[in-house]
Amino acid sequence: MSRLVELHEVGRQSPWLDNLKRSWITGGELNRWVERGCRGITSNPTIFQKAMTSGDAYDSDLAELTAAGTGTEESYWHLVTSDISAALAVLRPVYDSSAGTDGYVSVEVAPELAHDAVATIEAARELHGWIDAPNLYVKVPATPAGVDALRTLTAEGHSINVTLIFSLGRYEDVIEAYLTGLESRPGDLSDISGVASFFVSRVDTEVDRRLEAVGTPAARALGGRIAVAQAKLAYDIFRRCFSGPRWEALSARGARVQRPLWASTSTKNPAYPDTLYVDNLIGPDTVNTLPEATLEAFEDHGTVRRTIDADLDRAAADLDDLADVGVDLAEVAEVLESEGVAAFAKSFDELLETLAGRAAELTA
Repeated sequence: MSRLVELHEVGRQSPWLDNLKRSWITGGELNRWVERGCRGITSNPTIFQKAMTSGDAYDSDLAELTAAGTGTEESYWHLVTSDISAALAVLRPVYDSSAGTDGYVSVEVAPELAHDAVATIEAARELHGWIDAPNLYVKVPATPAGVDALRTLTAEGHSINVTLIFSLGRYEDVIEAYLTGLESRPGDLSDISGVASFFVSRVDTEVDRRLEAVGTPAARALGGRIAVAQAKLAYDIFRRCFSGPRWEALSARGARVQRPLWASTSTKNPAYPDTLYVDNLIGPDTVNTLPEATLEAFEDHGTVRRTIDADLDRAAADLDDLADVGVDLAEVAEVLESEGVAAFAKSFDELLETLAGRAAELTA
């Protein structure tokens, strides 16, 4: 049994692949990842920027679209939906065999919509219309506008991956929006699914920078501890919110839990173990979406055991100690959310510029 399969069967966590490109689809690499134990795929504008600006895999389709008079942004969405549809077909057997628990592929709305709830709702509706597959997740950011959009989209029956969650408070807002959306929808709820993408390693990157600036032994002792501690407390919130009378009433109508998805789980600091954000966040009803290098590292030397709810008192104490040394975790979350939205928008804009230039070359 591979470690990825063991992670799911023993650790009860679903490993997903945090990358997608056309050469993997046409060359069979995506099928091989699924055979090794990957149970879903996530994508974002940065991933597609890297895919579409490397090599010539998209040239033929781009030339055809351009010759037909299709604009650059519309061409982008044609290319993206083509890749997503092909990936959905590869993952459909996983979706079917898991009774709709896994086998999902995520595609993100345009990053420019991050602070516009109405436009986000319309974009998500369009994506679900363009790609008519039960195992599609549309990604919306967990900005206040995105949380509002989630509530409406869930009530309409759309399955959503809420991304860019950096704080426990915002995570609670996301869960409440999901539950309220379910409660607003009459009848059977079994066809609705969702995940909440809680970002991990980026938290340590920003917190560690601030701890170094503080410079005291107490501050330095917290280095590399806060991201895992916060994720463990997020899981505690998940278990609390998806239990009790309110949840039981929804579950009786077929509702599915909105699983926590650990995102940004590649180790950024080379001084830390390369499987730090996998080994320490394993537990039931969770997803971990990993770039291929981290998947390979975990397959080689990861440890499968339930860790997500171990040492919760220590996790809470770490967050208290962080406040005591003067690092404001709420402020960290605000910075990371802003940077995350800006980074995706930058990738999106740069990609459109590159596609426009490439289209001109292909049709010259």
